[in-house]
Amino acid sequence: MKVAHVITRLIVGGAQENTLHTVEDQHHLHGDDVSLITGPPQGPEGSLMERAEQGGFPMHVIPQLGRSIHPWKDWQCYRSLIRLLQEIQPDIVHTHSSKAGVLGRAAAERVGIPAVHTVHGASFHYGQHPAIFRTYVWAERWAARRTAHFISVADAMTADYLAQRIGRPEGFTTVCSGFDVEPFLTPPRPPADVRAEWGLDPEHLVVGKIARLFHLKGHEFLLRAAPQIVAAHPEVRFLLVGDGILRESLEREIAACGLTEHFVFTGLVPPSQIPELIHAMDIAVHTSQWEGLARVLPQSLIAGKPVVTYDVGGAREVVIPGETGYLLPRDSVDDLTTAVCELADDAALRERLGQTGRDRFTEQFRHQTMTRRIREVYGKVLDTPRDHPARAPEALEPGNPGSA
Repeated sequence: MKVAHVITRLIVGGAQENTLHTVEDQHHLHGDDVSLITGPPQGPEGSLMERAEQGGFPMHVIPQLGRSIHPWKDWQCYRSLIRLLQEIQPDIVHTHSSKAGVLGRAAAERVGIPAVHTVHGASFHYGQHPAIFRTYVWAERWAARRTAHFISVADAMTADYLAQRIGRPEGFTTVCSGFDVEPFLTPPRPPADVRAEWGLDPEHLVVGKIARLFHLKGHEFLLRAAPQIVAAHPEVRFLLVGDGILRESLEREIAACGLTEHFVFTGLVPPSQIPELIHAMDIAVHTSQWEGLARVLPQSLIAGKPVVTYDVGGAREVVIPGETGYLLPRDSVDDLTTAVCELADDAALRERLGQTGRDRFTEQFRHQTMTRRIREVYGKVLDTPRDHPARAPEALEPGNPGSA
């Protein structure tokens, strides 16, 4: 099978790691002829480009493929995609992320190749200005008419799209975003050593949050709950994994509350370090206001840690109240405080919730399982007669809309 993947940028993030696992598995495990098309990894989140470059598969970087809307650069990117797809001639195009999703599907239609699109998280979401929300919905409806099939990382993503009249129910398949589960099953390093490196003592109860320090990630709600949590449990230490534009303001707020000694900021860490940090935690907290299905939720559960999360995106598909963790109303502070304190009080409860999560979700989130199911979707798409005959590839000549 010959596949071309298109993603906006290879920063350190769930959608990007998902895509790389898929490309690597298709190349190494299934022997597919697979190519990866991406833009420059611009942003403070870190880069996965070095890993991709060592993957052994062709990678193409389009300089004009950026996250921000720029009509002229987007038009240049579209034409570059057409040229690349005509050169590669894949059986199927698999797009990821918003910008690459729209431009990639448009280019695939132009050259007559069926396109599959993964919904890692809806481009339209809570917290957006209504005009921006409507614009993204319109763009996704337009792109949906050029999509042979959607893959959603959670049932919640399918529901979000259908609620906005994007696609049809039979056109979606849920495939969980897989990862390497082994480091979460077995600590890469002794948790006590990792804790000590970050100044965390054996008697500390570590509440961890893994997220970029950006808006909509909900750090402010954890900070609002912190004074009451610390008053009830002075041994609590909050481990914030990630970096971003809000770090200085968060540090100032923490200092103003007199809680500096209770917070540890790791800054940006490589993905390979995430398993050892989760194993160093006692409780994982996720207070984002918007997500697809945050990978930290199944990762924490597979590591045997209970999870406290807001009920956003696909969280309820893995965080089951009374079984694997606490599912709370978005932006709630009192409920967050109560949940963390209950877990801090009860080591047996922490153990039971974490173990149940590990038992239920380990196999479901293996990246090998994800890739196998994605290839099954490809097979169905390629075996289904298309409504319209494929266009013959068009030469890139002066005056042709597809020319460079």
